Amino acid sequence: MSTGESNVICAEHEKLYKTLDAFIEEVKDKPGVLIEVLHKAQEMFGYLPTEVQSHVAERLNLPESQVYGVVTFYNFFTMKPRGKHQIKICLGTACYVKGAEKVLDRFKEELKVDMEEITEDGNFSLHGVRCLGACSMAPVVLIGEKDFYGKVTANEIPKILKKYRG
Repeated sequence: MSTGESNVICAEHEKLYKTLDAFIEEVKDKPGVLIEVLHKAQEMFGYLPTEVQSHVAERLNLPESQVYGVVTFYNFFTMKPRGKHQIKICLGTACYVKGAEKVLDRFKEELKVDMEEITEDGNFSLHGVRCLGACSMAPVVLIGEKDFYGKVTANEIPKILKKYRG
């Protein structure tokens, strides 16, 4: 990374921290504000690295251990970057029996990543989940928050991914 790129990234992070601080000022006196602030921080940064957690703890006058405990307890929060398109593959019993492992393997092959990893271009990340609540349509895949695919076969994966590429 060149110095110019590094300065742009630093300037962008500074701007994000200032925006987060303004949000914290607005809500800091509300009870139970930590989860709301963490949601906002993750929305802004894309994930919650330790630096962001420390910043939130300092601004809310909380121990870092308390912030970390909340981040690691709730599975909505993540400490690792996620792709622009998060691919969730149900690995629950019904989906597994109907071939979810083959679907997962094909996603890994096509994206050249393993579970909980992000593609080199930052476009995709792959996540196994216990249930997506559509057992009758097993195996199922959710991309993002609303693009749901049922009765998915491994051969359909390239076509599904094409919709989200470039």
